[in-house]
Amino acid sequence: MMASSENIWQKYTPELFFDETITTRGNPRVASRGLVRFFEGLMANEMNERVLAAKLTIRDMGISFNVRSQQTDNDREWPFDIVPRIISSTRWNEIANGLQQRCKALNCFLDDIYNEQRVIKEGVVPEDIIFNSPNFKKECMGVSPRYGAWAHIAGNDLVRDETGRFYVLEDNLRVPSGVAYMLENREITKRTLPELFLDYSIIPVDDYPLQLHQTLKSLSPRTRKRPIIVVLTPGIFNSAYFEHAFLAHSMGAELVEGEDLFVDNDNVVFMQTVRGPIRVDVIYRRIDDDYLDPEVFREDSLIGVRGLMRAWRSGKVAIANAPGTGVADDKLTYSYVPELIEYYLGENPILPNVQTYRCNNSSDREFVLANIEKLVVKPVNESGGYGILIGPSSNKQEQGKFRSLIEKNPRKYIAQPTLDLSTAPTYIDDRLEPRHIDLRPFTLTSDKAWVTPGGLTRVALRRGSLLVNSSQGGGSKDTWIVNSLRN
Repeated sequence: MMASSENIWQKYTPELFFDETITTRGNPRVASRGLVRFFEGLMANEMNERVLAAKLTIRDMGISFNVRSQQTDNDREWPFDIVPRIISSTRWNEIANGLQQRCKALNCFLDDIYNEQRVIKEGVVPEDIIFNSPNFKKECMGVSPRYGAWAHIAGNDLVRDETGRFYVLEDNLRVPSGVAYMLENREITKRTLPELFLDYSIIPVDDYPLQLHQTLKSLSPRTRKRPIIVVLTPGIFNSAYFEHAFLAHSMGAELVEGEDLFVDNDNVVFMQTVRGPIRVDVIYRRIDDDYLDPEVFREDSLIGVRGLMRAWRSGKVAIANAPGTGVADDKLTYSYVPELIEYYLGENPILPNVQTYRCNNSSDREFVLANIEKLVVKPVNESGGYGILIGPSSNKQEQGKFRSLIEKNPRKYIAQPTLDLSTAPTYIDDRLEPRHIDLRPFTLTSDKAWVTPGGLTRVALRRGSLLVNSSQGGGSKDTWIVNSLRN
């Protein structure tokens, strides 16, 4: 253990990656000077007191998550790192513009493929990419939601390479999670590091529930001052149940399960209450498409609402995100997003993609099979860090397994170079050490678009690991978008 009289910053040494706090010459980056100065003034015992305070706050606030691979129903306390990540507002403005551009193009794409399908007819995207995706839902054909918005809540994962440039790693458009943890991270930091908020002008994030409520309200099929909005959850055993409950409470919406709703003969959705049935206008669903309506999708679903698709197709209820959005975050579709931006918007992408090899393409597949030990191989429809091969840290047996999987079903896999992800100081075992990070901002879309000033920074807590997902042993940090230093 570090001596209590020793400054915790003295032994921090960035590795051979882009460090977001310290330059290669060992100097604090401009936006991080106040942060570094603050931690330089903390002794090890003082730092440990702050860490303990953060853990007690997490416990008191009941912030938890569940790991789906575990054979237990016990929740885990949220893994939080106390050292904030700082991004300048100048850099952030470019990111926000890029996210709005990307989400606009993806919504255009979704509205097109479920209607005119111009993008297929004109050869921008091969039809098999869409029609062979398990997330393309023919039941959505002919529907055009209000404002042409399908993905009302998007969580795009961003990474930085060795030069500090931001890239989009993937798009999450079905039921993206993590925003509640972003909000709670800020609250924890306020309670444990209050002095830092005197040095920085930090753009707040706590208006997200209001922005989400306004987005959902705008989707209501009825003109009402207070439309009835509900959050549809699979139930308490879902890994993101904490977030479902948090957002429902924050918006003043009802948290419901499938059995709480029913659809009448006029295709109207009602919520059962002690005062009798109440009509529902907007459903913020946190249930995957396949379980949403047993009348249309999986007949054995016990968590969906029979007839919900009828109600949505008839315009009697709005669903966010709309069914069928998953085809746009298929990782093969991801590889075409730069072309989609140019096709629908006539613009160059502000935020680039990571180079992606499509295993359904013979030349790309040949390259991947020959260089699998150097690449990251991902299934196109998985999430949470599951089913991934990280070539440089894999063994021959694992590489052989993935070669077989790719050869058997090439449509199911893409591959990307192993990126030198940026790092940030993280408090590990009584000392600061660099750890790899990514960022998930959230974009809300209806008649207008709004991007959270920051997002959820995820941290790979294990040394050398690139897996930032909490389900894979990762943690998170508060993310600060800084207007200017006050001193």
